Amino acid sequence: MRIRDVLMGVAVALVIILLWYQPSFIPIVFLAGLFFLLFRFSSFKTPRFSAVGRSLAKRKPVGFDQIGGQEVAKKELLEALDFLLKPQQIRRMGIRPIKGIMLVGPPGTGKTLLAKAAASYTQSSFLSVAGSEFIEMYAGVGAQRVRRLFAECRAKARQEHKKSAILFIDEIDILGGKRGMHSSHLEYDQTLNQFLVELDGLGCHDDVNILVIGATNRPEILDPALLRPGRFDRVVRVDLPDLEGRLQILKLHLTNKPLDRQVDLKKIARETFGFSGAHLENLANEAAILAMRQNEATIKEHHLVEAVDKVILGEKLDRKPDREELWRVAVHETGHALVSEIVNPGSVSTVTITPRGKALGYMRQHPERDYYLHTLEYLERQIAVQLGGSVSEKLILGSRSTGAIGDFNQAVELAKKIIGAGLSSLGVVSIKDLPRGLLHRTIRQIINAQEQCVTDLLAGQKGLIKEIASILVDEEKISGELLREKITVARDEPRQAVL
Repeated sequence: MRIRDVLMGVAVALVIILLWYQPSFIPIVFLAGLFFLLFRFSSFKTPRFSAVGRSLAKRKPVGFDQIGGQEVAKKELLEALDFLLKPQQIRRMGIRPIKGIMLVGPPGTGKTLLAKAAASYTQSSFLSVAGSEFIEMYAGVGAQRVRRLFAECRAKARQEHKKSAILFIDEIDILGGKRGMHSSHLEYDQTLNQFLVELDGLGCHDDVNILVIGATNRPEILDPALLRPGRFDRVVRVDLPDLEGRLQILKLHLTNKPLDRQVDLKKIARETFGFSGAHLENLANEAAILAMRQNEATIKEHHLVEAVDKVILGEKLDRKPDREELWRVAVHETGHALVSEIVNPGSVSTVTITPRGKALGYMRQHPERDYYLHTLEYLERQIAVQLGGSVSEKLILGSRSTGAIGDFNQAVELAKKIIGAGLSSLGVVSIKDLPRGLLHRTIRQIINAQEQCVTDLLAGQKGLIKEIASILVDEEKISGELLREKITVARDEPRQAVL
């Protein structure tokens, strides 16, 4: 019998007794309020995890072929799933089965999809919960929920007549954070202790084999006891997709959409460096929305290019700066674009002064390939590009503006990366142990050197800056191809004058 039913019975009995003896009205109200509070608190029960599992089971199964850009993660995961598919062979070889797999990577990279695909691949029951569902302010509630969760997982597998189940815990860092971090709230530690006990109790001799899959984007805060061998045996990196991966993901998300045959998806994939799978899905969706707004029958390349800008910066804003401010923005963005083309030819994709989000204008680059290692020269060139806007304003308008705040912040971060990698004049050092004054002087030295280089580069390009900025003010946007044509013409004009 539940506590709630007992309290209801006691409340009814007390009401009858009070009516029989007819006491004053105030104690009756007091007792009624007290029992109402007890009744209210008793209704906070452990959530029905099995209901979550059933709702997921009704959805269309996800297969590994529907997940693009994560070939390494899929390969590692498939190897770990063998003990669910071949339990007899595992026992014969004396292999200790893997109890847990930790999926680690940035948000939106497909960790949940991989867990669902694992359940479909192994014909297992699937149960999904979030780490935050275990933590309560009342002592012992979280541990009780952990025990009930594993029991529900086994019951669900038996109900579906399956011999294996996959328990997916999203944001597991909330449940599995390092013990002792919450000194005033031991409920976190008790919940994690119970979870570790349940993991240790899993084995291949049970009638239902349970595999726990956790997902987090903050692995550094996980308790070491959680990741030791015998618990979460395998850590699978689910990183941002590379160029080929982004191309695969785009194709997957555009399969059910009317895509124009002239679209160069490889070009779009090249312009989406740093996008996750979720970003790319949103990109495809926004491109379809733009095509529908314009009453187009198919999604064209300019829809996808526009969607890239929208995903990065947001929707276009209605506000428009006045002519003077618009001219300053155009000069600023032209400076960025010219420096980018000079130090890294062919890198500029688009230059625009259309306000989006918090940006009054922007210059978007598309690298020829994805870079994972950066040299000193590469980092210095990136600092130069960040400084191009403010230097251009100084040369053309005679003053700078607050529009370069974001550029300077990025330049400082790049300078810190140079120092941290041992590529500065300080040699190999630890940034956190450097005196703040010395760190500041070194950052200034790096940035000032690049600022002088940018000033030298743009000093002889004032006419070109004004020409491109004028086009921007009139057209609001120019492509990288047009920018490169203007640069080529400007370079050829001195030769023609000499001839």
